[in-house]
Amino acid sequence: MPVDQQYYREVASGSTAEKLLITARDRIFQDFIAHMQPSASDEVLDVGVSDVINDGANVLERSYPHQHKITACGLGEGVGFKAAFPLCRYVQIEPNTRLPFADNEFDVATSNAVLEHAGSHQNQVLLVKELCRVARRVFITVPNRFFPVEHHTAIPLAHYLDGTFRIACMITGKSEWTDEQNLILMTRKRLLAFTALIAKSAAVGYTGLSLGPLSSNLYLAFR
Repeated sequence: MPVDQQYYREVASGSTAEKLLITARDRIFQDFIAHMQPSASDEVLDVGVSDVINDGANVLERSYPHQHKITACGLGEGVGFKAAFPLCRYVQIEPNTRLPFADNEFDVATSNAVLEHAGSHQNQVLLVKELCRVARRVFITVPNRFFPVEHHTAIPLAHYLDGTFRIACMITGKSEWTDEQNLILMTRKRLLAFTALIAKSAAVGYTGLSLGPLSSNLYLAFR
């Protein structure tokens, strides 16, 4: 079983949830292109790709016209990923460690729905700094805590407060998502805190399903 299968348990194939996920990630891809403006010759790094192959996963590889310019990183062996995207270079990495690349080896680095699973604030800082070390421009996206439905559990509204989220997860048998090691619920304020750590121009905004402050996703961009 792919190591990240747990992140897709609430998204059945052909379901409304999957259709919304695809719509959100297509918008994320559009914003990636708008903010990073990659050229056909740019080397692109995608950290945290999935070995789950469906229409909602690996949006960059599904949509980017220069697949052969992508280096993709994942925690697993990448068997399914490599079969689905044979033009990409795949590198298996270890979590919460230095990325196995040289400084500024890439023109653009991106990471979608990974930062919230880093396990601690310290690990999040490491990931952001490493992405900015190995690439000149960086685009990071995470689920927005204030989207009305929590992404990993499909529980509505209760995740706005830690206490109610803990109770709702206990009732529904999903308590693993209240452990910071598995999930750190992300807000715009949390992302803004990372901008002070990197000596690059930075922007934080909303992406995914567009609902203003309740939009499904957030982005953090460095240029």
